[in-house]
Amino acid sequence: MEVPERVLVERPRGPRQGDYATSVALRLAGAAGRPAREVAGILAGRLVGEPGIARVDVAGPGFLNITLESRAHAGLVDRIRDRRHEYGRTAHPRAFPVPPTTTCDARPVVLAEVCERLVRGARPVPVRPAGVAYRELLDRLGPDATHWALLRPPAQDVPCLAAEALLAQREANPLFRVRYAHARSRALLRNGRDLGVDPDRTAQAMTESGAGDGDGGHPSATGSALLAHLADHPRIVAAAARDRAPDRVARHLERTADAFFRWYDTCPALPRGDEKPSAVHEARLRLADAAGIVLADGLHLLGISAPDHL
Repeated sequence: MEVPERVLVERPRGPRQGDYATSVALRLAGAAGRPAREVAGILAGRLVGEPGIARVDVAGPGFLNITLESRAHAGLVDRIRDRRHEYGRTAHPRAFPVPPTTTCDARPVVLAEVCERLVRGARPVPVRPAGVAYRELLDRLGPDATHWALLRPPAQDVPCLAAEALLAQREANPLFRVRYAHARSRALLRNGRDLGVDPDRTAQAMTESGAGDGDGGHPSATGSALLAHLADHPRIVAAAARDRAPDRVARHLERTADAFFRWYDTCPALPRGDEKPSAVHEARLRLADAAGIVLADGLHLLGISAPDHL
């Protein structure tokens, strides 16, 4: 039987469908000469014995819904926090000076700089010009908004250079939203220390037991969704480097920031009122720290600052 070279694994639409889903059994059924649900059942039996997988359910005509063990979530947070800005990178990035040119179109300059930061020695990338010199755009927007404006759209799309949109300090501005999510994660850690919540106090015990950021020691639905974006960070960076497409990093940062705010709104990371600090608060602060690390790393790869206060 021919096995596909690549298997698509996606995040399911609903939290009750597990952490990941795949339709690989439907692809294998024809070559195997068996019903897709039967093939899915065989695969589920194999997968459920793998480390880190808690349950595999067969759904519909033969989809596989995969649920990870709680400790797998905690282990991911620990890896991110241990490696910090090395998480997801295969080489050390280097700093780039602002190009001295005043006449070159801004977009090829910025794209070449960031692509080389991603992969070193990057080949030229075909790009639609911005129609404005780099220095002129820096004077108008500043470095952070300049980089975001030129890198967020795919290379062949026309960039929006409107200052009123790029510099707006509100959630409708994706750049502000991403940087604000990072700043909020840092504020949670500062405020947690003031309230006596130590994110490192029970880290090892929680990783071993699998305790999560939700009720009953399990990961919350919004926490699981956020973790999926954090887990995807190395793949996104690798794909952006391979295809010379930093816009993928920018869109990934937007999705991660949105997932962070959904989690933040539903899972209070700090005690309220007379509530005492608990292991759940500590777990949530660790997740907030991991999210901030990934957001900052993505911004830095794009040449954009990630301030702790915004």
